[in-house]
Amino acid sequence: MSRSSAISRRAFLGSAAALGAAGLAMPALAQQYDPYTGQPIQGALVPGATPDAGAVQYDPTADQRHNISSFAGQSWQPHFQNLTNGAILCDLTSRAVHFWSEDGATYRVYPSSIPVSQDLTRTGRTEIIKKVEGPSWSPTPEMKARNPEWPDFVPPGPDNPLGTHALWLSWQYYRIHGTHDTRKIGRKSSNGCIGLYNEHIKELFGLTKIGTQVLVI
Repeated sequence: MSRSSAISRRAFLGSAAALGAAGLAMPALAQQYDPYTGQPIQGALVPGATPDAGAVQYDPTADQRHNISSFAGQSWQPHFQNLTNGAILCDLTSRAVHFWSEDGATYRVYPSSIPVSQDLTRTGRTEIIKKVEGPSWSPTPEMKARNPEWPDFVPPGPDNPLGTHALWLSWQYYRIHGTHDTRKIGRKSSNGCIGLYNEHIKELFGLTKIGTQVLVI
């Protein structure tokens, strides 16, 4: 790795490391806007720091209170014809992820983060096509074009935006994944993916298989 690349990556990761001391009480001069979503970033300390590395985006027109207790259990029948390979329902309204096993004996519900804006939100049916423990992260070409200072690659570890586990969906660039930044859960705070607490994505990772149905509503 070149010295300039190393500095770029350290700057990228520095925002997450410094958040414990900075919190949300940042001075006005530190306010930044994510050029990908146009949303203000809270807690960003370096130019171009991606929210998925620790800083949190907010939709200024939306209620930004955490929403981790307002969802309830659901039945799979209104959403799926069957439970072949198991089923996952991502409910953007309640900000919850529901899972049913193929035999119907196991049901789980987890609070989640959701995309920060409507234009980053995709709904409909997809499925899990890949499962990765200890995922790496790279910006999409569109993100990189808007943020050339972002690193091309972040290896697995505590600074990785995808947390400890990730489920690849058939939609390009869309994932259900973990996050090390627990403030994101229950909020509109992602660039399109669905985020879970690391302990929850680890459990869901173990329950799912390639081909598990996914519906985002």
